[in-house]
Amino acid sequence: MDATSFKEKLKEKGCKLTLQRRSVLDVLIEHSDQHLSTEEIYGEVKKKYPEIGLATVYRTVQLFEEMGIVDRLNFDDGCSRFELATEDSVHHHHHLICEVCNRVFEVENDLLSEIEAEIERVYQFKIHDHNLIFYGKCKNCTDKEQ
Repeated sequence: MDATSFKEKLKEKGCKLTLQRRSVLDVLIEHSDQHLSTEEIYGEVKKKYPEIGLATVYRTVQLFEEMGIVDRLNFDDGCSRFELATEDSVHHHHHLICEVCNRVFEVENDLLSEIEAEIERVYQFKIHDHNLIFYGKCKNCTDKEQ
């Protein structure tokens, strides 16, 4: 997401582009290959803006989620994690979680399209999204064990 589309979304919601909101967005963009918790986002923002408060970051992330700028992810590790939302995809991508090193890998392909179509047909159930997480061992951890 670029600054222009971000400003437009804020304007639609009746919000201003504050330094705090911009700094949170910058951290999410800089770490777009990661799935950061609110506390991790706060830690990164605080490096540049030590005066920012944790409550401000929480409110900003909540606003971004409401606006569709970020997606909330739950990897069963006890905290919510966030990533920038993609405007061009209908569904979220899938995740692989290594149970040894806790690394999270993204699977970009949506491999469930045919299954969704079958579920919608058989159960007359309109699916708007899904979330799929695979747990196992990554190549590095498997190699280390051998």
